[in-house]
Amino acid sequence: MQAPIQSTRPQSFDEIYGPPENFLEVEVKNPQTHGFGRKMYTDYEVICRTNIPAFKLKYSSVRRRYSDFEHFRDILERESSRVTIPPLPGKVFTNRFSDDVIEHRREGLQRFLQIVVGHPLLQTGSKVLASFVQDPNWDRASWNI
Repeated sequence: MQAPIQSTRPQSFDEIYGPPENFLEVEVKNPQTHGFGRKMYTDYEVICRTNIPAFKLKYSSVRRRYSDFEHFRDILERESSRVTIPPLPGKVFTNRFSDDVIEHRREGLQRFLQIVVGHPLLQTGSKVLASFVQDPNWDRASWNI
């Protein structure tokens, strides 16, 4: 029995180097510390680039605090029983505002978010994901599931 003959054509430049059919990229960067004394906190810029229709914007930039990530993770866990949500980087109680601690936390938050947005069930099935990474007015209180 002969193997079927496959017709092959070279891929076009656009097929090779064009944007992928569906993509969703996130970055956590530019930490900024605000306030003084007991009122100090750090927030992080979350940048999102995507062409997935479930997301309203192709590009967005919002700022989120660690506590926002905690609430987001809790909402995801309640919303998606079929998906294991990864852990966040741990709470820090000493030297919270040192550059090393802030950078370590930023890396952990980025890892967390990249795993979450990379999950196909969450990309299309989560009600909170697009809002968290794109809505500058995201309010955790409006997501009590």
